[in-house]
Amino acid sequence: MWQCPLGLLLLLSLPGHVALGAQQGRGRRELAPGLHLRGIRDAGGRYCQEQDLCCRGRADDCALPYLGAICYCDLFCNRTVSDCCPDFWDFCLGVPPPFPPIQGCMHGGRIYPVLGTYWDNCNRCWQAGNHSAFWGMTLDEGIRYRLGTMRPSSSVMNMHEIYTVLNPGEVLPTAFEASEKWPNLIHEPLDQGNCAGSWAFSTAAVASDRVSIHSLGHMTPVLSPQNLLSCDTHQQQGCRGGRLDGAWWFLRRRGVVSDHCYPFSGRERDEAGPAPPCMMHSRAMGRGKRQATAHCPNSHVNNNDIYQVTPVYRLGSNDKEVMKELMENGPVQALMEVHEDFFLYKGGIYSHTPVSLGRPERYRRHGTHSVKITGWGEETLPDGRTLKYWTAANSWGPAWGERGHFRIVRGVNECDIESFVLGVWGRVGMEDMGHH
Repeated sequence: MWQCPLGLLLLLSLPGHVALGAQQGRGRRELAPGLHLRGIRDAGGRYCQEQDLCCRGRADDCALPYLGAICYCDLFCNRTVSDCCPDFWDFCLGVPPPFPPIQGCMHGGRIYPVLGTYWDNCNRCWQAGNHSAFWGMTLDEGIRYRLGTMRPSSSVMNMHEIYTVLNPGEVLPTAFEASEKWPNLIHEPLDQGNCAGSWAFSTAAVASDRVSIHSLGHMTPVLSPQNLLSCDTHQQQGCRGGRLDGAWWFLRRRGVVSDHCYPFSGRERDEAGPAPPCMMHSRAMGRGKRQATAHCPNSHVNNNDIYQVTPVYRLGSNDKEVMKELMENGPVQALMEVHEDFFLYKGGIYSHTPVSLGRPERYRRHGTHSVKITGWGEETLPDGRTLKYWTAANSWGPAWGERGHFRIVRGVNECDIESFVLGVWGRVGMEDMGHH
């Protein structure tokens, strides 16, 4: 038996200042801490509905016991969003709650409330946490602003796959991490902020590592996602989404500069704001090489070298093929479906938990994202079975997940992560091997 934190699904909290302001002037009804200050949502969820209770204005007797505290079903609670009962918005107002309601943990056909630890032969446990970067965001906004890779067209999805043949008797190691094989050449995750530009971030991330590996460390650039976001405009939409095939075409034919030279300008949630115009173009120098036509947008940096790659190729979706490619040539790019629970990932081996199955469709929305796979491993479970996983870097900054990385179940196409995996070679000539 093993203690398994099944009840760790916490929810995106509301902005701190809203909840803190709510606690002031609460008088004798003040809760410490406010029920929703931490965004915690109860699994049962039937409070107002169970008692058929919905009071107008402030009514202190419109209260119910709630997980060792008290929650309210009166309209006053909605002004503070700190002590409403979990189903107040649904039942009394007929509107979605101000944060996506996850109904606790579904396990073995039962829903377990949060805030508990349950004993079980737990086979897939990952921890959820509360990420301040997402405070105040709805699930819709998370999908709109934090992802940003469009599903490839059918012609791109039908790209010829390159099959890697394992030699007879060849055994791949049970664990591998790119940063251990290539120290100092694997770059840390960047943060795309509220820019739906994972198409540019994951492409730049994989290209940075591969240029570094294939130049044997003579070039170790962090390549610029902003260069792609602003300048790769053919059928791409910058911070509103883009396609991987278009990003790789641009890196091959036009090239990009370093992130230092062309830094990320960030993007807040402003649908109407125009994308920053392109500040860098490149021109052919012969032999397929290119040079920048302008100084770096960052005026403190002089090095405006253009980095390019060879044509992108698609790997077979068998995990062994991806593993061999990763081990021999460096990190790869993968498409994946992001569900509501992935935003809350804090650690462990992720697999999508369908906790919101019984909820209306708006709570189960998902979107396409792209990430950099950096390695793999496996864990032995208490019942003796083996759980295999990928390690991958996201682009939501170092505070998310395991220092910006995550682990996800391997070999079963979890969240489509094995359905469209790409590799590429850095374009490196002999002349690049000396002067950098």
